[in-house]
This record gives sequence, C-alpha cells and structure tokens, in this order.
Amino acid sequence: MATAMLKIKGLQVNYGGIQAVKGVDMEVAQGELVTLIGANGAGKTTTMRICLGILEADEGAVRWNGAPSTELSRNTWGYLPEERGLYPRLPVLDQLVYFAQLYGAPADRARSEAMRWLVRFRIPEYANRRAEELSKGNQQKVQFIAAILHEPDVLLMDEPFTGLDPVNLALLREAFLELRDQGRTVVFSTHQMELAEAMCESVAIVDRGRLVAGGPIRDLKRASGRRIVRIGLNGTAGTGWLDTLPGVIVRSSGVDRTELELTDGIEPAAVLAAAVANGSTVTHFELDEPSLETLFIDHVGRPADDGERTLAS
Repeated sequence: MATAMLKIKGLQVNYGGIQAVKGVDMEVAQGELVTLIGANGAGKTTTMRICLGILEADEGAVRWNGAPSTELSRNTWGYLPEERGLYPRLPVLDQLVYFAQLYGAPADRARSEAMRWLVRFRIPEYANRRAEELSKGNQQKVQFIAAILHEPDVLLMDEPFTGLDPVNLALLREAFLELRDQGRTVVFSTHQMELAEAMCESVAIVDRGRLVAGGPIRDLKRASGRRIVRIGLNGTAGTGWLDTLPGVIVRSSGVDRTELELTDGIEPAAVLAAAVANGSTVTHFELDEPSLETLFIDHVGRPADDGERTLAS
C-alpha cells in the first residue's frame, strides 16, 4: 500500500495586491518530521493556515492521501498556533477534554489521555488549575496536548518550542519524535536551527513567500560544496592570526571553538600546521559540513528572526 502523503502544490495568496505566498510546492510523507524555516513574514503561518482551511488560497491545492483538504474531516489535522489559544479562566483538564470532544473523541478517553500527557510533561498538579495560572512554557505544553488528543494524521506546529526552558524543550522534543515513530506526519516552524537540525531529516526553507530550498538536510549540505573546520585553541597566540591565513574565512569565534570555512585549494592539514607553528595547543579539530543556519543564510541572506512580521508570517 502506498504511503500517505501531504502534498502542497502551487499555493499563491495575495493580500491587497501583495503576493504573500508565491507558488509554494512541497511534499511530506506519512511518518516524516519536517521543519519549515524562514524569516518573519516569509509565509510559513499562511501556508499552515491554508492547509487547515482557515485561509483560502487564490491558487493551488493541498491534498492528504490524495484527497483535497477541503474534503477532509477536521480531525485529520492537529494545529498548535504560535499565539496562545487557551481559555485563561477554564481549568486545564476541562478544556483539554472539551477540545478533544470537538473532534469527536469520547470524553472518558480524552480525560485519561490528557492526564497521561500532563503527567508525562510533569504538570499533573495543574490539571484543575486555570490556564492563566500557568507559566508561558507550561501553557505551551498544554496547547501541544490539545493539538494531539484527537490523534490526527497530520500535525502542523507553529513555533512550538518558543519560550521553553531546556528541560521542557527536551520533553517536547521527545514527544515529537514519538509521534513521528507512530506514523504521524509532523510539520513545524522554528527559528531554532540547531534544534531543527537535531530532530529532522528534511527541511523546507521559505523566503518571501517562495520555497527556495528543500529536501533532506544531508543532501543540502553536501550540495553546498562547503568545507567547515571547527578548531579549539589554547595558547598565548590567541585566535586573531586565523584571519590572516590565506583561503580561510572565520565564520564565528567562541570561547572554546572557532568555526572556519576553507576555500578551494586549502586543506585542513594546512590550518592544523599553522596552529602548531603559532605555538597554540589544539584542543579540538574537526572537518564538518555547514550547519543548517549557514545553509539558511546562504539561501535567504539574513538570519531567520530578521525581517518585519507581516500578514504572511
């Protein structure tokens, strides 16, 4: 049997003469976890809302398992919006059950599953507390639970990791990977490149309403042809001398590591030899491919959180 597929084809949206989405095409297979990255105003949220039927495209179509999104049941989709969507004065467990029932889930099962997730996310004591009493991070976890309780086939998550501390980020990341392993199709947007790179095999880079690059992250890195050296140095010579090496571009400099890009004809061994010649002790040395953040800036020309927020965010 063929694998189910989310297919987005030729999406175009205009707002008052401004073309906010310009022919976005992408495919995401069942059980795939894909990150959608782009600067503010790139069209990520608009694309998600078209999939959900919240907005209507001027052109193009969205299909799941061959069926147009307009013909699909609402419980096909799970959605976590970037903005808070909880009732502030309603107890957490009550509204989780209410949201699940809107999608046809039985109340008893919704209540038991909601409590299981609250325990897993280490907030069972908030089950009968009003949502407004929770921190922003805990509200985000509650919204995540609300998006998945009805067991949707496709999950669309808009900046799901915003405002989470490292512990809660790890909890949510584990949940994402579990959903993927269960065969859910998950598309999420984020500005946290390292997180996206660690979680996803594939990425879609959107810029000013267009999909400018997409596919397996590994393939995009290899296609770039760029060579990166990360070096750690101890010694009185410091790291300033790296700027004087021919064919070497210093991409970033930190306390423990300096990231260099090698141009054609320069071998990593030459950098290592220069470090030794300058009296430095080399504590770390590795040859690597460019990071996802580097690839993003290559295609878009600015950091992911740059740019003004618009209707096409």
